[in-house]
Amino acid sequence: MNRGRIVIDNINSACLEDNPLGDPAARKLAVYLPPGYEAGDERYPVVYFLAGFTGRGTMLLNERAFDEAMDQRLDRLIGEGAMSPAIVVMPDCFTRYGGSQYLDSAATGNYETYLVDEIIPYVDGRFRTIPVASKRAVMGKSSGGYGAMVLAMRHPDRFGIAASHSGDMGFEYCYAPDFPEAMIGLEKYESVTAFLDHFYAAPKKSGADFLLLNVLAMAAAYSPNPETKPHLFDLPFDTRTCEMRGEVWLRWLQLDPVRMVETHRQALGRLKLYIECGTRDEYRLYAGSRMFSARLHSLGIEHVYEEFDDNHRDTNYRYDISLKQISEWFAEPGM
Repeated sequence: MNRGRIVIDNINSACLEDNPLGDPAARKLAVYLPPGYEAGDERYPVVYFLAGFTGRGTMLLNERAFDEAMDQRLDRLIGEGAMSPAIVVMPDCFTRYGGSQYLDSAATGNYETYLVDEIIPYVDGRFRTIPVASKRAVMGKSSGGYGAMVLAMRHPDRFGIAASHSGDMGFEYCYAPDFPEAMIGLEKYESVTAFLDHFYAAPKKSGADFLLLNVLAMAAAYSPNPETKPHLFDLPFDTRTCEMRGEVWLRWLQLDPVRMVETHRQALGRLKLYIECGTRDEYRLYAGSRMFSARLHSLGIEHVYEEFDDNHRDTNYRYDISLKQISEWFAEPGM
């Protein structure tokens, strides 16, 4: 089997300099070049693959028992003729909170700008891409699926295709059920600072620790507040009673893909969309996925929606389906 090649470049980001968390502005950018790239001067469509919460691009290349790393999967699909050759870009948007949701935030940094205004021009200048939106897809799972849909909705001039695998949406079902447990966790540690000190120092992180970290990370992404010191974000619930803080929660909902359909209907009508979720997803993301699909249907926006009998984890085999679909869309006349 002919194999592609992985290039890992070091990117010094101007827009991530002096970010609020002190996270590195220098980031690794993993890029898959398909078999035959070095042999000619052909240009290729590009897929941007966004990692899920606590992930970064290079982690997609990790080898696991009885599974394929992303480059191995791409080599197989291209070798089988199931997918046409493409460049696949795997960026690093990790933060000390575990992720950025691929948004600009006063609490974490400008990760949306980093991707759209720094990474895309860099990739188009460095590699033989086809530098038009119709030949540029964005995809991901979980937080990466969220980022894929939101970036495509907000930047249809940059992306023509978006694919979400179990992406965060339907916030009242995927996030709000965790708020009571997060409240108890904060009460145990007495403050966000004390919890974070514990989390970073703990040699083993518990499930409850990750649940609380996830809630804090989402608050940093969806409800940043430069006036709330020292962490620069507002929580959407009262930390003593768990009563919802309506104005803050509304800010979250405005960034829920389900609610964004109406305000971004024109952009969505320009996109090729693939959405899927397992019916046993532990975070109940099937609810938001169904709502998202239903709202697209109500506006006459074409898309592919699939459900499958599985949970949230260990579903990398589903990438075969979306990558094949993306490849078919790349090949369509006029795309």
